[in-house]
Formats: sequence, C-alpha cells, structure tokens
Amino acid sequence: MQAPPASATPPPLDLERQTVELIHSAHDRILKEVSKVIVGQHAVIEEMLIALLSGGHCLITGAPGLAKTLLVKSLAQVFSLSFQRIQFTPDLMPSDITGTEILEDTPQGKELVFHKGPIFAHMLLADEINRTPPKTQAALLEAMQEHQVTVAGNTIVLEEPFFVLATQNPIEMEGTYPLPEAQLDRFMMNVVIDYLSEDEEVAVVSQTTSRKAEPIQPIFSGEDLLRCHDVVRRVPVAEEVVRYAVRLVSASRPAGKDVPDFVKQWVNWGAGTRASQYLVLGAKTRALLQGRAHVSFDDIKAMAQGVLRHRVMLNYRAEAEGVTVGKVISRLIEAVPTKL
Repeated sequence: MQAPPASATPPPLDLERQTVELIHSAHDRILKEVSKVIVGQHAVIEEMLIALLSGGHCLITGAPGLAKTLLVKSLAQVFSLSFQRIQFTPDLMPSDITGTEILEDTPQGKELVFHKGPIFAHMLLADEINRTPPKTQAALLEAMQEHQVTVAGNTIVLEEPFFVLATQNPIEMEGTYPLPEAQLDRFMMNVVIDYLSEDEEVAVVSQTTSRKAEPIQPIFSGEDLLRCHDVVRRVPVAEEVVRYAVRLVSASRPAGKDVPDFVKQWVNWGAGTRASQYLVLGAKTRALLQGRAHVSFDDIKAMAQGVLRHRVMLNYRAEAEGVTVGKVISRLIEAVPTKL
C-alpha cells in the first residue's frame, strides 16, 4: 500500500482521496487473504480490522475451537507484523511476559543481561488471559497504555505498531481471574466469536481434512499501518455526531441525569470517557473501510456493541431476569436520539 508522502502540514482529507480509496479496497483484499484459512466470521474479522486500523487493543471472547488463535495469527501475517503468543496459566509470572535479567559471562566479566520477553512483538496474543492472577495480568497494563515496559528500573519503549489481542473462554469460569476494570477499559473492543452456521462448518471440515491451506500473502507493512492510524485520526466528524456518541455513553451510567429507567434498573456501572473516544475513532475507521470520508450516526451505532460490551456492568437484578449486556446496549441505541 502506497501512501502520500509525509509533510509538515497534513493535507486536507479530500486531497488524500487516493489513500482513502486504498484503505477501502484493502478491506476486500484482507478478507480474501484471511478467508484462505478462516471460513465465515466476516463481522468478527471486520471488528478486529477496525481495532487494528484504529490502533486499539482487542479482547476476543468465544468458546474453544472457534479459531480465535488462528484468526489473530492470520491478521498478523496479512499486516506483515511480528507475532508472539502467550498461553496464560495460573503459574505465569510477570517476567515471563516482559523478560528478565540473567547473569551471564561477558567480555567485561559477569553482568546482568536483559532478555526480552514475548511482549516485544508488534502483535501479542494473550491466550486465555483470564486464567492468570491479576499480578501477571497487570504486567500488560503499562504496555497497553504507554507502549513501554519497565524492568529492573529501566523503561524500554516498544516498537510500533503494538497491539494486544487477548482471548478469554466464557464457558469455564471456575479457577479463572476476571480482568480488573482498569485493564478491561484498555481494550478498545470486545469481539464475540460465535459458532458457525451448518454450511460454514461443513466448509471448514471439508477444507481442513482435504488439503493444506494456501499461504497468506502480506498486504500491509507496519509502516503502512502507522500511516493508516494517522489518516483515521484526520477523518472529519461533525460535532453533532460526537455529541451523540457522548450521550450514548452517558446514558449507560445509572447515576446520570435523564437516564432511561431500564439502565437504573439493570446497570450497576456504566462506561467512561474512553468509550466515547473509541466510539468516534472506530466510527472513523468504519467509514474509511466503506469508502467514505465522513462519519455518520450509523457508524457510531455499529460500533456500540463492541465498544460498550465490556464496559457496561450489569447488576444482580439483570442477571436474575436473564438480561444480557447486549440487550441493554441495543435498548440504549433505541432510547438515545441522534439529535435533541
């Protein structure tokens, strides 16, 4: 992917039409490459693609055997990014993620030499992140927010781009450690992977039992991805669209003013300001992927489930009545008007 040369003053977006069209055309090319090994799940792939092009981290929730790990690895290959995977277990230590100092013989004598951990990669897959204690989960916090790690008093900046894609199994909760709210909020989106349809599952079984999958061809480089981050942030968005995103998030807080009754009845804790930021940022990326250089109310609505799903905490009454967070978000979209 070729992008316009960098300049001191960013050109107006209408002069970057070529870049916008390239991002739009890349959408189909990426789906085509990933489809070599992943059948179906187009909505899931698009949500993860939006997170990557926006520069955000992604939490992936789904039952075992739904190709979560394969999907993340495939996206890393499409973007030609270095990839590392960590299998989170109860005995995993923070140093197993960030790295550690080891006493070694050097020309200057015995010295402590730092050996980098798997976090030093462009894309880190934290597999079953909820199976390790909070102390180890917290080792990712600094890296996710500041894109750096501190080891033995030394701060080391991570190479850009840097993404954390974490998976968690929603079925087996015994012996797991739910992610702290502070860490959940660092994830731009919570993407839910569901079971395939019968036809798609037949295609998977036929494909995986007859031949090896075709190799995935890289489409982007890390530099291209960083340029995309810059273009996404320069997409114009009307103030009324931003206000709608803020009102939608504010309506999820039960202690706020003019909050719908069902929120006060079912919600224990609503989303914060970071949710509003990610709604707008994700909406900008979605617009570009669809070939538009402007953001609509529908873009905000389309991002609401993924951005709010892990930020709206239901109370015991909602659980007793069988109310899901997805239902609450859907009703929020219906209840909050686009314009006052």
